[in-house]
This record gives sequence, structure tokens and C-alpha cells, in this order.
Amino acid sequence: MTRGKIAALLLVVPALIAGAAMYYLQVYGYYTELEPQIGYQVATPDDGTARLDIADFRGIDSDSSPLRYRACFAITGSLPPLVDYADPTPLNAPGWFDCFNAETIGEDLETGAARAVLVESNTRYGFDHVMALYPDGRAFVWPQINHCGEKVFDGQPAPDDCPPPPQG
Repeated sequence: MTRGKIAALLLVVPALIAGAAMYYLQVYGYYTELEPQIGYQVATPDDGTARLDIADFRGIDSDSSPLRYRACFAITGSLPPLVDYADPTPLNAPGWFDCFNAETIGEDLETGAARAVLVESNTRYGFDHVMALYPDGRAFVWPQINHCGEKVFDGQPAPDDCPPPPQG
């Protein structure tokens, strides 16, 4: 083997290993599958919360980013009054989390086949949890940056109606 081939292998092999490791960490490594739940808290119009009875919960989350939470479940009980969410934008989930399809959910929200409601505002500063709710009881939850987060994370001061941003 010539020196050129050895040098190329010394560059290409570690790059392939690093690329595979980065792919694994982004798609699988940082996610944790959540324990099944039988209830889910949602915001109510009176600035309170209500508990939904649910079944078939599947969820994922990660400490590495406030944008990685996703949940899929079926609501089994009655619905309390809920807070509609303006301009919902479902975020893609990893391909292996197959109960959550952001494209389908987004289309259903646009056509009115599903309704977007607020689960919780500022779960982490600047991020809300939003739920797509279907008439048959299916529900899908994702995080979405809110107007406070958009301004603060862009380096601008927080709007007057936002809580003070965290230090650091």
C-alpha cells in the first residue's frame, strides 16, 4: 500500500466513524422513551389546568434540547374547556418514533381535521407545549417556540407580556 492510500485511509476512516457517531447521537442517543402515563395536564381558559384521562401513551424527550419532546396518546375521558393555540407548527420526530408524523398533523391542523390547543406555556422559558387534538380522541404533543422565546433567543429584549428571561 502506498503512503497516499494510507494517508487517505487515516483521514476517511475516522471521518466515517465520527459521522456515524453524530448520526446515532442525533437520531437515537439523546432521546429517552418516557414511561406510560394515564393522565395528562392541559391549560384551561381560566389560567388553570385540567387533567385528561388518556391511554396508549408513547413519549420521548431529551435533556439536550427543549425541542425534542413528543407524545402520542388517546384521550379516554371527557374534554374540559381548552385554550386554542394560534399558528401551530408541528416539529418532525425521529423516524423510529413512528406514532408522530409532523407533516400529517400539520396538514390536518390546516384543514381543520384537528384542533391545536395549548398544553402548557413556557415549559422551559420561551417554549410552549402544543397539542393537536382529533375528534376521535387521538392527540399529539410537541414543543414550539413562543413569541417570548423568539425575541429573547434572537438577542432582543423580552416583550412586556413575557416573564423575565432566565439569567445565563
